Amino acid sequence: LVSVLSPPLFAHHSISAEFDSTKPITFTGKVTMIEWMNPHIYTNIEAKDPEGKVVGYRVEGGPPNSLFRQGWRKDTLKPGDTVTVTGIRAKIPTSMNIGVATITTADGKKIYGAQGQTGAAGGATSN
Repeated sequence: LVSVLSPPLFAHHSISAEFDSTKPITFTGKVTMIEWMNPHIYTNIEAKDPEGKVVGYRVEGGPPNSLFRQGWRKDTLKPGDTVTVTGIRAKIPTSMNIGVATITTADGKKIYGAQGQTGAAGGATSN
């Protein structure tokens, strides 16, 4: 009975709890690391801000199992790959987390890593 009443261990947060849909962002940079773990994967990307300063972003993706079923693999993106990210900023101004993101590779493949992404939520797709 206790386990039925206790919250799930890996309960997902609401996207609107962490991210601000009124703060869209697009940037191009280089992948530095992919954190392939539960409950979400994270792709770390370094890009230059408008003043030319290098900024490290942490792009939240979906759960590894879901992304794997969509075509993602641990080597879909590699450190050093140049990518363009579109997504939304975190509500906390000092946070460099990006949510509801689409990552586009240099050769035009789109990788949909966002939770709640609609449409063809497939992994790597061509334009």
